[in-house]
Amino acid sequence: MLRSYSTIGSVAMAAAVGLVIALATTPVAMQLATRLGAIDMPGKQGTDSERHLHAEPTPRMGGLAIYLGFFFSVLLFVPMGRKVGSMLLGATVIVLLGILDDIYDLRAGHKFLVQVAAAIIAVLGGNEITFFSRLTMAPHAGHFNLGWLSIPVTLVWIVLITNAVNLIDGLDGLAAGVSTIAAISLVVIALGYSNASVAIITGALAGACVGFLPYNLTPAKIFMGDTGSTFIGYILAVASIQGLFKFYAIISFVIPFFMLGLPIFDVCYAVLLRVSHGESPLKADRKHVHYRLLDMGFSKKQTVAVLYIYAAILGVTAVVITTTGLSRALVLLLLLATTGLLGSRQFLERRRKLERREKQEKEGNSGKK
Repeated sequence: MLRSYSTIGSVAMAAAVGLVIALATTPVAMQLATRLGAIDMPGKQGTDSERHLHAEPTPRMGGLAIYLGFFFSVLLFVPMGRKVGSMLLGATVIVLLGILDDIYDLRAGHKFLVQVAAAIIAVLGGNEITFFSRLTMAPHAGHFNLGWLSIPVTLVWIVLITNAVNLIDGLDGLAAGVSTIAAISLVVIALGYSNASVAIITGALAGACVGFLPYNLTPAKIFMGDTGSTFIGYILAVASIQGLFKFYAIISFVIPFFMLGLPIFDVCYAVLLRVSHGESPLKADRKHVHYRLLDMGFSKKQTVAVLYIYAAILGVTAVVITTTGLSRALVLLLLLATTGLLGSRQFLERRRKLERREKQEKEGNSGKK
């Protein structure tokens, strides 16, 4: 019991340190981004840049503050072993890549190669997915040893999550908030399974994201850029390997997909739409979930709130799986998702009625004149 309280205290302190450092260094990152020319320009209607929804030039590279908050917090509170050291080294490579991309807009192929290299660094440090659980609820059902497939499967997982978080970063506060929810979910799960290292690592990440959020909420003063989004995705991917793919139970396969469900769904959804239209799966466009919600009539703040809710639903589902089992968690997921869909539908209907009424009133007033 005393040990568990000590771990919770360490997680809280790691989160607090990450928050304070990120909060203090974000203004510095803003100045540095401006000096280096890492500026995101507003989009123009009818061009590819209309994906950029802000009205004023906004500095990027805010992820540098998140990285600093996380890095120093982990150094303070996590014992430095081979796995943690390789994770921090790979994350530093990702951040350096992100800084260059935020300044120079690098080619996708070049970024991909560096991301694979960073993933290899993590694998060489012992961060590997060595097995999958059998997809059955029967106790002691065994597992599938991946053997030589372990390395390619791990590399695919790290690169996938790294880019999934990057691609969901399309609205003020969206990626930082969704990543915070995912990190908190992993903190709770890691605490439940007495995995202190992963709990502290993800606690530090959550704290750093929260420290950045005041500058990133609408209207954003700074964007995290690829410096932040790819870094966060990389850490979540490696931390999930250290904490979730280590159990000889069904949760080792299912939980990461629930915990990171929103960015995974978003990247798969966008890629499938692009391929179905004969386009490159790497093409930048408005096929992501947040753009779809905007096109349906939600405002930017409402879209972010909706996606926060669904990220929280998936995170709660992941936690429930570890405590009560998969079947009950799926029932809970179905109920919460249905409630969310019905609520969203009612909101849109009310908004459309209000818009029609306002339009009719304007037409009536203009007719009187």
